[in-house]
Amino acid sequence: MTQPIIAILRGLTPAEALPIGRALIEAGIDRIEVPLNSPEPLESIRLMADILGGRASIGAGTVLTVEQVARVAEAGGRMIVSPNADPAVIRETRARGLESWPGVFTATECFAAIAAGASGLKLFPADQAGTGTLRALRAVLPRETAVYAVGGVGPAEFGAWLAAGAQGFGLGSALYRPGDSPATVAARAREVTAALRNLA
Repeated sequence: MTQPIIAILRGLTPAEALPIGRALIEAGIDRIEVPLNSPEPLESIRLMADILGGRASIGAGTVLTVEQVARVAEAGGRMIVSPNADPAVIRETRARGLESWPGVFTATECFAAIAAGASGLKLFPADQAGTGTLRALRAVLPRETAVYAVGGVGPAEFGAWLAAGAQGFGLGSALYRPGDSPATVAARAREVTAALRNLA
């Protein structure tokens, strides 16, 4: 059973892409983003999309421009994650049939992102917003809008965030740090998915 987690592989290299991607998928994490400030991110996305795309949704993070959306789409990416909520980026993403996960922090940003067609919202940085902010946002956001907590959130905090209305999480260093072996990433991924299952 897959889990509501987006793995954030900041610093991933193309040589690591397939073994790290497989380790995550086998542990039940099938949404993977490679931030565009990683080494050769489009090549990593292309490799994973070509080989692992049937088992996972591969995409890019730290996407800031319409041009970057186009390059990710050409590389086979299916998910666009941003630290901000730029309506032009969201609209271009959706026009290309890709998932759009813009970063939001305020109600104004949330509703602007929804109006532009966002697939879901990334509350970022979540540790600065806090569960109280999410609880207040959930009171006014459409029920069907998915909100993932991203930034400074790990397994120890899952329960509190889910109780506040989060549907999932974006996890970076809790899963992968540059240079980690596939075995290390697999072990962390199993711990993360077990923590979520224990809360179900």
